Amino acid sequence: MTKSFSRSVDANKRLHDLIPGGAHTYAKGEDQYPFEMAPVIDRGAGAHVWDVDGNEYIEYGSGLRAVSLGHAHPKVVEAVRRELDRGSNFVRPSIVELEAAERFLATVPTAEMVKFAKNGSDATTAAVKLARAVTGRPLVALCADHAFFSIDDWFISRTAMAAGIPDQISELTVGFPYGDLAATEQLLVEHEGQIACLILEAATQHDPPAGYLEALRDLAHRYGALLIFDEMITGFRFSASGAQGLYGVTPDLSTFGKALGNGFAVSALAGKREYMERGGLRDSHERVFLLSTTHGAETHALAAAVAVMDVYAEEDIAARLDDRGERLAEGVREVAAAAGVQDHVLVRGRPSNLVFATLDENLSPSQPYRTLFMRQLLLGGVIGPSFVVSAALSDEDIARTVEVVAGACRVYREALDAGDPSPWLGGRPVKPVFRRYV
Repeated sequence: MTKSFSRSVDANKRLHDLIPGGAHTYAKGEDQYPFEMAPVIDRGAGAHVWDVDGNEYIEYGSGLRAVSLGHAHPKVVEAVRRELDRGSNFVRPSIVELEAAERFLATVPTAEMVKFAKNGSDATTAAVKLARAVTGRPLVALCADHAFFSIDDWFISRTAMAAGIPDQISELTVGFPYGDLAATEQLLVEHEGQIACLILEAATQHDPPAGYLEALRDLAHRYGALLIFDEMITGFRFSASGAQGLYGVTPDLSTFGKALGNGFAVSALAGKREYMERGGLRDSHERVFLLSTTHGAETHALAAAVAVMDVYAEEDIAARLDDRGERLAEGVREVAAAAGVQDHVLVRGRPSNLVFATLDENLSPSQPYRTLFMRQLLLGGVIGPSFVVSAALSDEDIARTVEVVAGACRVYREALDAGDPSPWLGGRPVKPVFRRYV
């Protein structure tokens, strides 16, 4: 299990010299990986990636859940290459924009209009702005139990990294707990006539309580607010039509991204026509500057999205993701139990969206134990901040992953018995993304 990371160590130093944080997404930061074991990736194919040192890994959480089909999927690459030869950006809409919109709305039939962008934050912030315009209200109510909605001030103001955001901005966002209708109604009463929207992920690690999403929609409407589903993760992972299709609840607005482009930059704001038209040219209300992005309709990215949706339909990718995740979760739980760490190494979530938890001797979440676990995975040729699967994983990949996890669990047991994981860390522990200081 010996590996060299010397070239990655050098590349990480150079990255930090040139790029704040050494990465373009905080969740990909070097601090999220064990000390001097943060691989810098050279290339990927299917469910495997290779770093600049030549180490090969089975990859999970690909592109932070964006690459659900696997890297360099041939049908997606073919679609992209075809458009690159035809030009990627013009002074007027391309016919590809129409084709992508038609394909998206056929795939997500609960939406009536769609507008594309490049990243999820732009789409969710546009949804919030549109809800404020429709209702004439200032406050945004977000689900306080969900990890991330946007890089923009209305959300980041509520995190530990709120530097640079005036208090007046943070006061315009309030939070509600997932699954608690009474508390949400209390919030709506407390701020009666002020809340423009409720925004949440329809589900994360578990299915919603029976009837919850329907009741939340009705509650929002009763108090004059819109319901927004953030489908960045659930869309094209829980099902091709998103959580709204899976659970049969239509929100007023919803946002998609990540797996929609299989790694290419494309996101979407979708919703009811009566609201989306506020950002158009055919509505009599005061106009909303909804989404206007120079690169939002790059033809190759939209072609990638169309290809992704075609592959999902032709190969039932959502079912394949569930199958791969179920096999992996079962295997990890078996080897964790065999090593006597079943109460400390946990696999949680829907099969298509698995995460792992690492608990200490007192069954509390532990960054040092997470470091130990990730270190053993990396040394065994498995990389990922989660166990989020891609459709490219083979039976052999899953079997090998379970074998590596088994070895990690045995080391985990040794550390628990010693009451101290530090001898197995190799340096500082991994850190949470949201923190005030380095």
